[in-house]
Amino acid sequence: MTDSYFLAGRFGAATRLSPKALRLYAEQGLLVPAHIDPVTGYRYYAAEQAGRARLIARLRQLGLPIARIARLIELQPEVRLTELRAWLEVQTKRLEEQSELVEAIVRQSTGGDDALIKAVRLRDVAPSKIVYRQGHVTVDALEAFTESAEAEIRSYLAQCGKSNDGPMTLHFHEPVNHDGKGLVEVAIGYAGSLEPAGDLRLRLQPAGREAFLPVPEAFETFPAVLRIYDAIEAWFEQGSDLDCFGSPYEIYPGSDGARFDVAYPIEPENPIPQGIPRPRPRKCLIEAIPQATSHLR
Repeated sequence: MTDSYFLAGRFGAATRLSPKALRLYAEQGLLVPAHIDPVTGYRYYAAEQAGRARLIARLRQLGLPIARIARLIELQPEVRLTELRAWLEVQTKRLEEQSELVEAIVRQSTGGDDALIKAVRLRDVAPSKIVYRQGHVTVDALEAFTESAEAEIRSYLAQCGKSNDGPMTLHFHEPVNHDGKGLVEVAIGYAGSLEPAGDLRLRLQPAGREAFLPVPEAFETFPAVLRIYDAIEAWFEQGSDLDCFGSPYEIYPGSDGARFDVAYPIEPENPIPQGIPRPRPRKCLIEAIPQATSHLR
């Protein structure tokens, strides 16, 4: 071979790719040797393949899977740059979420945010009829589902001659995250009689009580909103004789001028005989609170 071709070992040293990596990329079709000696089996790479090899190596350093690298290296440089910047934004957001979850664990271990815990309030909830739509969604699909369900419910109420300007409640019945779908529910109250239609269902919401916090503007978006959920859960655990009864929800619009409230239903009063320890409140679905908590309105 001429000087414009290099044995795999020399080519790997020049491009900082190990023999194992070169074999893998050859098998995957990412970086195929320019020539393989039929007698010796030696693999030769052309000098002009060095740029592609270094690009693959850097993309692998980002932790990207082989399949995605295979697509990226075939793109025009400006298109590839756009995709990589979008990928980096997603990774940065995920890191911010993970950082806040670590902070949430610390708050839980140290007793939480005293000022927010002291601000938790109770209120009575009147019985109501609600029309709702449920769905299993990931974090990325939550905003679209919520907006679609709310619009569908309000449109149906208007078609049936009902008032459709009541508050909207977003329930988190199961954890919603990036890795799996969880059950959520969008609900709006109504008066009179109504029939279910399509994906819309009806139920009677009994009277009860809830612990809640109006969400200050500084805490409206994820991950800051986790502090509101943490505060209410700490309130149950630290100083309250009440228990959480069910999954948390957000109410739009909120009270006191807040864009939304975070609320937890209170367990119905059921005296426990003296001498029997009260059960710890159910740990509500803090994992359910997604990055898109600022999605609505």
